[in-house]
Amino acid sequence: MKNFMLALLALVAIVVYSSVFVVQEGERGIVFQFSKIQRDAAGAVVVFEPGLHFKLPMIENVRTLDAKVQTLDDPADRFVTAEKKDLLVDSYVKWRIKDFGKYYLSTGGRTDRAENLLKQYINNGLRTEFGTRTIQQIVSGERTELMTRALAQAGKGSEELGIEILDVRVKKINLPDEISNNIFQRMRAERTAVAKEHRARGMEQAEIIRADVDARVTVMVAEAERNSRTTRGEGDALAAKVYAEAYNKNAEFFSFVRSLEAYNRSFNSKSDILVVQPDSDFFQYMKSQQKN
Repeated sequence: MKNFMLALLALVAIVVYSSVFVVQEGERGIVFQFSKIQRDAAGAVVVFEPGLHFKLPMIENVRTLDAKVQTLDDPADRFVTAEKKDLLVDSYVKWRIKDFGKYYLSTGGRTDRAENLLKQYINNGLRTEFGTRTIQQIVSGERTELMTRALAQAGKGSEELGIEILDVRVKKINLPDEISNNIFQRMRAERTAVAKEHRARGMEQAEIIRADVDARVTVMVAEAERNSRTTRGEGDALAAKVYAEAYNKNAEFFSFVRSLEAYNRSFNSKSDILVVQPDSDFFQYMKSQQKN
């Protein structure tokens, strides 16, 4: 009898334990009866809030769903702008389950499937918004409006999944590598052309300045040469005048002095050899001195 009571108590404990389930905070529970979702009198799916609940043991089972805010952050995707330019857009989405019954019926309670469907709605909304704007409009300040409209378009589709989209944000917008390289090469070519133009203008200005300076130097040298010749001519004329006046005063003495100067210059260097006939006029004053 005692063993029977113990077995009965154990059976009751097992039944009580299997009829009780707990839904944790941040989760919601859905009860299935023979793999069929439990519904209320109005036909809506019964969703259990966090807390302690009861179910029929061995007949009903519970599936919990995450009610917290989820983040969808996939790799960057490619979009085309209004001017048919490709952009790599890195974005993320904040979402959560709003209608747990509809969510389970549309996705089977699988988060990966829900995010794949949600990504299609988000990409369609972003693709539409990027397709109506140029790169300049996207970068210059219309990003907030773009995300707001993309959120509104994606929200319409996500309602069918029982999902509420809380936010759509674009983290980074880049050009594809091949386009970035082409833009870089074009910018480099433009900068090179501008540099060549500035260099050519600089060389032209340098030639102009150099030619102007050369012309001024030529004029200055010519003027200096003219002034020097004028001064030299004036000096020669003055010297000739002095010589002429001296000659007129005493021609014989002037001729004697000039001969002495010629002797001095002729016999100044011992290495010089002078071949002159003794009866030459060059030695007339020497001959006169010998006679005396």
